[in-house]
Amino acid sequence: MSTLTNSVKHRILHVIPTMDRAGAEKQLCLLAAGLPRDEFDVHVCLLTRGGPLLGRLEAASIDTELLGKRWKLDPLAWWRLVRLIRKLEPAIVHTWLFAANSYGRTAAWAAGARKIVATERCVDQWKQWHELALDRHLAGFTERIVVNSSGVRDFYAAHRLPSEKFVLIANGIEEALPSRYTREQLLSELELPPEGRLIGAVGRLWPQKRIEDLIWAADLLKVIRSDLHLLIIGDGPQRKRLERFRHLVRIENQVHFLGERDDVADLMPHFDLLWLGSGYEGQPNSVLEAMAAGIPVVATDIPGNRDLVVPDETGFLVPLGDRASFARKAKLLLDDPELRARFGAAGQCRVREHFSVERMVDAHANLYRRLLA
Repeated sequence: MSTLTNSVKHRILHVIPTMDRAGAEKQLCLLAAGLPRDEFDVHVCLLTRGGPLLGRLEAASIDTELLGKRWKLDPLAWWRLVRLIRKLEPAIVHTWLFAANSYGRTAAWAAGARKIVATERCVDQWKQWHELALDRHLAGFTERIVVNSSGVRDFYAAHRLPSEKFVLIANGIEEALPSRYTREQLLSELELPPEGRLIGAVGRLWPQKRIEDLIWAADLLKVIRSDLHLLIIGDGPQRKRLERFRHLVRIENQVHFLGERDDVADLMPHFDLLWLGSGYEGQPNSVLEAMAAGIPVVATDIPGNRDLVVPDETGFLVPLGDRASFARKAKLLLDDPELRARFGAAGQCRVREHFSVERMVDAHANLYRRLLA
């Protein structure tokens, strides 16, 4: 990565709600660890709590501060953030996700921060009029708004955020390492037969992900592929409901809820393909991680996914909610090992060329340089 010849370090303060195991948090960890240390002094403020990914920041020797926000409206946490910004005097305050974008930008403005950058990561269809109105208001004193896909940019532009402030920086993904497990070890751990074919679904169990569609698709596919096993990795508020649904369609033996796992990177290379049924996304890390591991993807044809999956080259895009298409495309891939291998290799090339961590970090570093020039 390129650096300035200037020896002055620029302090960057990132503000994010938590270090939970999710896409934005992963990207922040990669960015904070990757920015040139001789040029940028990186600090991270956690608005609400820590989380499983906090260890990554600590391993990279990134200074962190936990504010302990307790309520949706917490004036004391906001005031602690103002004081932290005044103490650190960062050259740039960079906020991530709605809560941190709201608390962080108003606190940065009150503290007299020099430059404010925000990040929007998803097509946030859950936002109501007053939340979008707040986004528009805060954009007025935001230098730039980083988005990770054309779909996110278009969504917020359609809601009248200033398009000239958008900067599109795609997610970065690390190259996949060899799994610590053999396929036989994984199948044995999960108590699955040696001939089992594995479809992965990775993500938080909540309505956006439409996991029910995937269970329906698995139910359709089991009629002609008795060796199918759908592995659902992640947890969330819909888990009990989805487990009940699995019971109703009588597919307990072929749909497996694995919960939160620290070893997703070791599981991913053993998938035969990945399913993503989401109704909306920003730029899903699970798809990038699958492609990096050489795994073909079948995903919904929505903004965000379209930026990643090249139809008939790295996987397939299917209409939202079309369970039969998920089953048909999965069968096509499961029946044709050569097609799976070709799609997987093309996905790996696409990730290396367009979605490397170095490319993502360089894009952020160049944005900071332009703002501070």
